[in-house]
Amino acid sequence: MFSKSCEYGIRAAIYVAKHSIKNHKVSLKEVAKHTDSPPAFMAKVLQKLTKTEILSSLKGPTGGFFITDDHLNRVSLLSIVLAMDGDGIFENCTLGLRRCDGQKPCPMHFNFIKIREEMRVTLSSTSLRSLAEEVSDGVTFLKR
Repeated sequence: MFSKSCEYGIRAAIYVAKHSIKNHKVSLKEVAKHTDSPPAFMAKVLQKLTKTEILSSLKGPTGGFFITDDHLNRVSLLSIVLAMDGDGIFENCTLGLRRCDGQKPCPMHFNFIKIREEMRVTLSSTSLRSLAEEVSDGVTFLKR
């Protein structure tokens, strides 16, 4: 459903958020290790999340990646998906046709309208803080 970079982006943001709740910054190596992600690829993911202002970073010996407390509440899962993949999951044809709309629908067009809206609502109503707290509490996990 999401691209690989989006999946890594979601996992990375949750991991960083989990530590940001405790006012800790994390390094690229830590994020890659604890999300089962290749470090080189994770570097690009973290760079994109920082560029889109989902994450913040500081250089130097006390630096690392973090999310401000205010951002923890405001950033939704939808923000991360849009930053990593754009809105294609909501706009592009399910069957990959170049043009698909209500006037000239593909065979799946009307079936997916409701699914896409439900997914948008779910993603937009899920805060990064709530996901990070579930991981911190051991209710959910970032790697197996």
